[in-house]
Amino acid sequence: MAINALQTASTGMSALSTNLDIIANNLANVNTDGYKASRANFQDLLYVEKAQPGTENANGDERPTGLYVGLGVKVSGTQLNFEQGAPQPTERPLDVMISGNGFFRVQIEDERGPNGIGYTRAGNFTRNADGDLVLANDEGRRLDPVINIPEDATNVQIMSTGEVFYKVDGDANPVPAGEIELAAFINPAGLEQIGENLYVETAGSGPELSGEPGLDGRGTLLPEHLEASNVNPTNELVDLIRTQRAFEMNSQVIRAADETWQNISQLGR
Repeated sequence: MAINALQTASTGMSALSTNLDIIANNLANVNTDGYKASRANFQDLLYVEKAQPGTENANGDERPTGLYVGLGVKVSGTQLNFEQGAPQPTERPLDVMISGNGFFRVQIEDERGPNGIGYTRAGNFTRNADGDLVLANDEGRRLDPVINIPEDATNVQIMSTGEVFYKVDGDANPVPAGEIELAAFINPAGLEQIGENLYVETAGSGPELSGEPGLDGRGTLLPEHLEASNVNPTNELVDLIRTQRAFEMNSQVIRAADETWQNISQLGR
């Protein structure tokens, strides 16, 4: 009946509206360091079975196909694209990019993530008032383990293996400040996004596999570079147009189903 068409088209418009929100967020973060684009995954809903395939008639002939009427669509989830973003040279000694797999580990509130640890691909670091390396965002999340660089430090260097060195006036030998660790996950798409360019571990991502960069599948570090957002604006605009057209077609279905329903209602008069 036309009422099913109304409900089915409405699920399509709802799902497409969600997809539009996801595309808008991707485009809004086209300049966000380390941002990973999301996409919506769709799945069809239940079906009404009006005839089953394989049933026999009086002559023993089997029905070759069934008769099923679907009840619409829904967004089954969002999937992150962890393709490497383009390297952007910055010439800043505290900027660092992950080349390959892995995430920087930073300290967050215990209630926001397991063990009070968040994960990020953004490597725009700076020093806070205590000299600790922190993310250069509005919260200033500390690296974990904490790396402290004193006020009189000069010529700070971050190595591809994660080691951090600095020099002090009057001493030609570099002083080790600590080592940046990276965390990897079996299923990074299962991480939870919490804002601030941060992710937290979930049961879907599996436990973190942390350690020295360059080992056990973890990437290496590229100093004085930042990883650009991996959003492809051209692809997003194409998806935007497709979503808009699909939304319009579903609205046409609703109008057609409404007219059909009105015609059916008038038959009883």
